[in-house]
Amino acid sequence: MSDYSFAMLPGIEQEEMLWLQELTKSYSTDNKQRFLALYQSRRKDPQMILICCLIGLIGTAGIQRFVLNQIAMGILYLVTLGFCFVGTIIDAANHRKLTWEYNKKEALTSAALLGLS
Repeated sequence: MSDYSFAMLPGIEQEEMLWLQELTKSYSTDNKQRFLALYQSRRKDPQMILICCLIGLIGTAGIQRFVLNQIAMGILYLVTLGFCFVGTIIDAANHRKLTWEYNKKEALTSAALLGLS
């Protein structure tokens, strides 16, 4: 397994790939493969979050927050129609940042679940 194995993740950006390489630099090849398999199953694609935001503009607001496991914010968005659409528009503009924060937590959780941290 090379350090570029993370490049095959959908929608991955340079910052995320570098962070993952730094996180896993001390892992053995077997542990990197286990980490990648678990992280890949837990990771969210930024384009999916953007699509959820756009659905919130024409349909049910807050789907992106539910997908990111932010249940309280999802309920708040749902009840307030995405803060009268302003919050949904802001989320659409910041979908990469929201996804990156979620994926970072999931990477750390994946490492902890495998006993690698």
